[in-house]
Order: sequence, then C-alpha cells, then structure tokens
Amino acid sequence: MTDAPLRAELLLDREVPDDLRRELVAAFDGLGAPPVRVRRTVDHRGAADIPWIVLASLPLQAFLSGLGAEAVKDAYDTFKGVVRRTARPASPAPGALDDAVRAARPIVLQDAATGLDVVLEPDLPAEAYALLAALDLTGFTKGPLHYDRARGRWRSVLDEAAG
Repeated sequence: MTDAPLRAELLLDREVPDDLRRELVAAFDGLGAPPVRVRRTVDHRGAADIPWIVLASLPLQAFLSGLGAEAVKDAYDTFKGVVRRTARPASPAPGALDDAVRAARPIVLQDAATGLDVVLEPDLPAEAYALLAALDLTGFTKGPLHYDRARGRWRSVLDEAAG
C-alpha cells in the first residue's frame, strides 16, 4: 500500500472573491505548501455554522516550519497580507452576514493529519506570526489554537481545561 501524496485544501466561504482565491493559492504555493485544491461552501449555510471565512487543511507542522525559514520571508509577508484581506472582503455578497460578524471571521489552518485547528484573526501582531512559525504542534491535543495577546503566546483553552 502506498501513501497518498500530500495535498492542501482550501474551503472558501462564498464571500471570498476570485482575486483573493488566486492570491491565497499563490501565497500557500509561495510558502511551499503541497498542491492546493480549492472548494467553496454551499450557499444555504446558516448563521449558526462555523464562523470562519477560509479553512485551509494541510500538513500543518511542515508548513509552519517553512514559515520560519528566512528564504521565504517575502512569501511569509504576502501570506500575512492575504490573511488580512481575505478575512475582511471589500464588498459583501447579497445576503451576507452583517459587518460586525464578518469583521471577526478568521482564516483557520487545519492540520490534515490530526485535525488540530489554528485560528488566524486578521489583526494578529507580527509576534504572533513569529511564534506560530516556531510553534511545536505536538504540545497540543485539542484545538482550536488562538493567539492570546495578553499572555503573548498561542494556546488551546480546551487543552488547558483538560489539564
């Protein structure tokens, strides 16, 4: 039996315009992610569904390790910019969620192997990305991981609650 080739998947909310879809694919490609497959959510989602705008499923630890390499600094800066622009689309689609809800909708990176989620809010400080690039995901068992600005670290509230 052979292992399936590594691949990354992007699941985009219907509000993400095509130009941002292309930028996202280029940003992940520039950072060395495996080939990206893009899908869109269905139009009949309800407001109670998951509040992300993009869900990227990929071999996350390898991707994060690549973020720390100096050789990908420009691609890394591009990725941060795409995260900010994608999480706040310029014009809402008809029937879209109100601006207050849309402004808070992050990009979620999901580890394809473990299902662990890392939530990237659009206004993360530079140190959050720097810590993320060096983050060892094996220290977490449950997600999602969020950046705690007050403590200056990535954390899983569910892991902490479980002890």
